[in-house]
Amino acid sequence: MPDHSHTPEATRKDVQALWYGIGLCVLATLAIWGFGSRLDAIAFLPDQGYSWYYWKLPEKTQIGWWSAWGLYTVHQLANFALIYYAQKHVKKYTTGLHAVNIWALVINGAFVLLHFVQTHLWFDGLAQDHPPQYPQYAVILLLVWVLLMENGRRGLLLGKRIPIGKQVSSFALKYHGYVFSWAILYTFWYHPMYSSMSHLSGFLYTLLIMLQGCLFFTRIHTNRYWTFVQEFSVLIHGTVVAYTQGPNVWPMFLFGFAGLFVFTQMHGLGLSRISRWALTGIYIAGIAWIYRERGIDRLDEIARIPIAEYILVVILALMIGLGLLLFNLVSGRVHWRQVAEESSNRP
Repeated sequence: MPDHSHTPEATRKDVQALWYGIGLCVLATLAIWGFGSRLDAIAFLPDQGYSWYYWKLPEKTQIGWWSAWGLYTVHQLANFALIYYAQKHVKKYTTGLHAVNIWALVINGAFVLLHFVQTHLWFDGLAQDHPPQYPQYAVILLLVWVLLMENGRRGLLLGKRIPIGKQVSSFALKYHGYVFSWAILYTFWYHPMYSSMSHLSGFLYTLLIMLQGCLFFTRIHTNRYWTFVQEFSVLIHGTVVAYTQGPNVWPMFLFGFAGLFVFTQMHGLGLSRISRWALTGIYIAGIAWIYRERGIDRLDEIARIPIAEYILVVILALMIGLGLLLFNLVSGRVHWRQVAEESSNRP
C-alpha cells in the first residue's frame, strides 16, 4: 500500500481510523453502562478480602467457564497471528492502512461484541480461576515495558537515559506487541462487562490500547502524543478504581502516576522548559493541598508507584539481558558443534 508521506493529517487514513476507533470505544463503553441494569439482579457473594474478586457468580458454571476461556483463547491467538503476519510481511510504516490493520480492527471489534454478549448470557470472565492481582500484574508489566522501550527517546528520569544494551532495547521493541496483546486481552477477558465506575473506566482504557494494537505499522501508532494519552490514561483509571474502593488510597494512585508524568513522561513531549516547570509546580501544589489535611506522615505513599516502576524497569532489563545472554551462549554452542561435526565428516 503506498505511503503518502505528505498527505494532510485530517485526510490520513490512519488518523481517521484512530478517531473513528476512539468514537467506537466510547460508544462501546456507553453500551456497557446503558445495558448495565440487566445485570443488577445478580447476587454477588460478600467481599472476602484482598485476593477476592467481587464481580463473579457465586457458583462457577461450565458454560460460563468454557465461553470465557474459549473466546479469550481464540481472541488471543488471532491477535498473535496478526502481529506475526505484520512483522513478517508488512514491515513498512504508512500513513494509510494496511490490509492487516483492517483485519485487526474487524476481528477485535467482533470480539468486543462477543464479550458483551457473553457477559449478558453467562456473566463470568476469567476471574473464577485467578485472583484480581493477576490482571493488575499484567498491566504493570505493560507499563514497565513502555518505560523500558521509551528510555532511548525520552530517558527514564528527568530526561536522562539509563544505560541499556542495544540488544535489550531491540528485543523490547520487537516483541512488545505480543506482550502488550497478552496483557491487555487477558485483562479484557478477566472482567465481565459490568457497569460499575471502575469497570467502565477500565474497559475504556483497555479498548483504547486494543485500538492502538490494531494500528501497528502505521504512523499514528508511533505518534508520541497519542501514545502518551494511553500511557497517561492509567492515572485516571487507577484513581477511579482506588476511589471507588475507599477514600484512603486514591491520592497514592493520583500523585503516583502524576509523578511518573512529571519525572518521565512529559520529557518526551517536546515541551518548553517553562511548561515543564509550570506542570511541576501544579503537581507540587496539588500535593501540598491534599496532604495539608491528609498529613505529611503519609507523604511517602506518593513515591511508591514511581519507585516501584523504576526498579521494575531495571529488573526487566536485567531479565531480558540475561535471557539474551543465555540464548546467545546456547545458540553459539550449537553453531560451533555443527561446525565441528561438519569438519569431522570431511574426507
